[in-house]
Parts: sequence; structure tokens; C-alpha cells
Amino acid sequence: MANKFGLGRGLSDLAASRGAIPDISLLTPTERVVVKQIPLAQIGANPDQPRKTFTESELSDLAASIREKGVLQPILLRSVQNREYTYEIVAGERRFRASKLAGLNEIPALIKTMDDNNAMEIALIENVQRENLNPIEEANAYKNLMECCDYELPDVARLIGKSESYIRNMLRLTSLPDSVQNLVGQGELSASHARTIAVAENPEELAHKIIAGKLSVAETDKLVKSAPRAKTTRKSVQKTIDSTTIREIETRIKNALGADVHVSERRGGAGQITISFKSRPHLYELVEKLSYK
Repeated sequence: MANKFGLGRGLSDLAASRGAIPDISLLTPTERVVVKQIPLAQIGANPDQPRKTFTESELSDLAASIREKGVLQPILLRSVQNREYTYEIVAGERRFRASKLAGLNEIPALIKTMDDNNAMEIALIENVQRENLNPIEEANAYKNLMECCDYELPDVARLIGKSESYIRNMLRLTSLPDSVQNLVGQGELSASHARTIAVAENPEELAHKIIAGKLSVAETDKLVKSAPRAKTTRKSVQKTIDSTTIREIETRIKNALGADVHVSERRGGAGQITISFKSRPHLYELVEKLSYK
């Protein structure tokens, strides 16, 4: 006897056999999340999507699967305003593209309320966990989190579940010239080779030597050591204020307020000042000093 509930079948199969799929409303502690069928014409791609490359072969394979089984997992969307579309993809652009290729008119989707930073975080985590990003896409995603969301390197490491040294090494790729980044993105140069030549003054020239000579990473390291080094550390991995200046600023504020102060600067020049108080009277004293006109 056929399975009444269509076990193992996609949502589109169920729609065909049982009629329109009703919207499903899930109540979380903070909001109501709706799962519904959304017309593809109302959906747009996220410009901050970490993954920029979708190969024709993988989309074709997924489209074939969708034609046969339907979309098995809803994509994640958020509502947007002042755009040509009503919803923006947070996670699931590959499924969205393949559904268009498969000839679908609509796709099952979770609709969730979130800001730009939340959307960027979720898109990055989803792609990294699925291992869909090439090294350059991954490195630029970490860089965007730090520059656009005011994240520090330890914040990104905790969010992604990677070590700080891993994130730091990936960020080195963003300092490379576009021509070298393209070689990495296309798979002609490994990320390990690219990180090794990131400190060199002429990474583009070295990249072509590595490819032509089929050099190992160890051989590349020797080549870099004998080549001129970059005269300055590139902006993507450098703070604009050195630690000595930071300490001087903290001391000046501490002396002015009579409280312990911590200053941290993020990429791009943004940052924060943390002021500690010892007691409630001390807090009120600080408030008076800071609000005095």
C-alpha cells in the first residue's frame, strides 16, 4: 500500500498529490517563523552571500534531483524593503538557482526576521559548514564579518568554531592581488601556496613561478625567503593603532575619569571603550563626569 503521507517524497511531490501546501507558522520565544511556498519571482539573491561561484555541473545535478524528488529542505529568507524583490535569500541560494533551472515556479521557504549582520552570520556559517566555499570566498567572508559587523578575530573564531590562527591565516589571502586571488578561486594555486607568498613584494610573479614549476609549499617557502618582502603589512590584517598608543590612550582616559579603561580597535578603525566601575556610587560618579557640560 502506498505511504499515505508520502514518506521520502519532496514537498513539490506532496503538493502535486495532495493540493496546495498550507503555510506553517512556528512560534519561537522571540518571533513567529513562517514556512510557505514563495514564488521564485519574488526572491532575490543576497549581495553579501559568501559564496560567489556556482558551477554549471552541480546546479544541473541538483536541478535533476529537484525534478525527481522536489525541494527536500526549505530555503531561508528574510523580508526586505525598497528592493526589486520581496524576499532576500539568507541560506539556500544553490537550491534557489537549481529550482529555477528545474522549471519550478515557487519554492518552500522559511521566512525569518533578521538584520544585515544576522543574515551575514547565518549565510557564512551555513556555507562553511557545508564546505561550499572556495578559500577566497571563505577568507572574504571572514573579512566582511570583521569590517561590516565590527567583529574581532576571536569573535569570528568562536562563531565559526575555528582557531584564531586558522582565521588569521585565511585573512592573509585577502591581501593578495586580485589576479592571484583568481588563481586560488579557480583552483590553479592552492591556498597554502597563496598564504606563503602573501608576505612577498611580488606575489603575482611568484604565483606564476609556482604554477609553471609545480613547486611544493616547502619549495615555495624557500623561494619567498629569498625574494623581497612587502614593505608594509597590508590593511586587511593590520590595526591602524599600535599597542603602545592604545595603552597611552587608556592611561589618559583612566586619569581623567578615575576608572579602569580598556580600548579595542577593530578593522576599519571602529572599536569600543570599556569603562569599569567598582561600586554603584562609583558608577554615579562616572555618569556625572561623562554627562557634565
